[in-house]
Amino acid sequence: MEFLVNQKSITESQNNAILLFVAEDNSLFQPGKDIDEKLNGFLSKLLESKDLSGKAGETHTIPQADGPRLIVTGVGKANEKDVIKAFNASAAALKASPSYNASVSLEGIKVNGRDAAWLHEQLAIALQGTVYKFDECKSKKEEKKPSIEGIEILAGKEMKTAVSFGQAVARGMMTAKRLGDLPANVATPSYLAEQAQQLAAGHDRLDTQVLDEDKMEELGMGSFLSVSKGSIEPGKLICMEYKGGKEGDAPHVLVGKGITFDTGGISLKPGAGMDEMKYDMCGAASVLGTMAAIVELNLPVNFIGVIAAAENMPAGHASKPGDIVTAMNGTTIEILNTDAEGRLVLCDALTYAIETYKPASIVDIATLTGACMMALGNVNSGLFTQDEEMAHDLQMASDVSQDAVWRLPLQDEYQELLDSNFADIANIGGRLAGATTAACFLSRFTEGQKWAHLDIAGTAWHSGGKNKGASGRPVPLLVNYIASKA
Repeated sequence: MEFLVNQKSITESQNNAILLFVAEDNSLFQPGKDIDEKLNGFLSKLLESKDLSGKAGETHTIPQADGPRLIVTGVGKANEKDVIKAFNASAAALKASPSYNASVSLEGIKVNGRDAAWLHEQLAIALQGTVYKFDECKSKKEEKKPSIEGIEILAGKEMKTAVSFGQAVARGMMTAKRLGDLPANVATPSYLAEQAQQLAAGHDRLDTQVLDEDKMEELGMGSFLSVSKGSIEPGKLICMEYKGGKEGDAPHVLVGKGITFDTGGISLKPGAGMDEMKYDMCGAASVLGTMAAIVELNLPVNFIGVIAAAENMPAGHASKPGDIVTAMNGTTIEILNTDAEGRLVLCDALTYAIETYKPASIVDIATLTGACMMALGNVNSGLFTQDEEMAHDLQMASDVSQDAVWRLPLQDEYQELLDSNFADIANIGGRLAGATTAACFLSRFTEGQKWAHLDIAGTAWHSGGKNKGASGRPVPLLVNYIASKA
């Protein structure tokens, strides 16, 4: 999809669709007024008769015999949520129509606390997102109209940067969604490594290195290997290094959980819904999607993306409950439950990232606990940190991107729930405070660091039904976070 930003009247549009917006009081914004005048008050009459509405996300498509199709959408109270809802609804209506290009102007739409750049960024995310459709595993593709080819945004040239930013975020989300939607027999740890290497091949500032199991064993990553050894698919530690900032500046690091399929191991999960465990690598997918966006934007920042990729399978050589393993930093871990495997691969990935890259900040992202999903549902990702600056920066990025997070407790008092009679630490803390004890586990491997943990178990995918699939979150949050460091 191509975006063209230029400054002209909406009435001069030569495209075959025009996107218009209506306020909550059923009044037209200036572009709608201009079209209404050209149509001799036709839109005003529809508003008076209640055939058009300003209700947030309510969309009406009006074909014209000798003019462009009009797609009219309500923006409700014109707050962040209503405007984003309107943009998504308008984009969906355009996608469903026969139109393949469109013009749009946001003149007159104002959101308290947000500037025009934010509005245009969100519009670009919504429109670019319509391109995504996962059908590459179907033998017969659904017949569909040609993809939307071009969007003409009627605004000043200063909005080009905002549109480009939004487009890059949306493409990063599409990268994450595709990887999450691929089946686990395709998206293996080796496949994730290949995708990271392909991304690096197209960008001079990006270099990708992949550590195999032999190298991890040499480094003493016994915790990571305790998970990957149960599968015929070899584990991979994937390290993407983007050098966009000043030489010598400490990088900001994201570490993603990449369990490409999670059976639970010997602590086997129930069969119902286990197919969704292909999404257990959405933390890794979000790191790849964020890296794709950052390199597209060519941001001046040093940024490292680390992916801990493995399958968690039951086998004769898989880890057993009660086994004790030694992590890269020398900590011994009693594995009480092999289904708490994400923290076992992440702890060694965090240690490696800290020792290798000496980061300015480090954030891990993981579909880590059902407990977080039960607490926050699919609205907020769980945010854990004891660093107030990290909490502030991530919450600011969340606010700007409207990719919601909620801070959960990480007090030291929870640490004792991980006590083990036989090792330095247990990999689970019992029935209580499961999301927090998982974060406590990871905190043992990030002491002295500016570190935060995002539990995306409830937000990374949509379960069941027609919308089943990866969500692309938290790519918007992460791109805005890394961009804030540029």
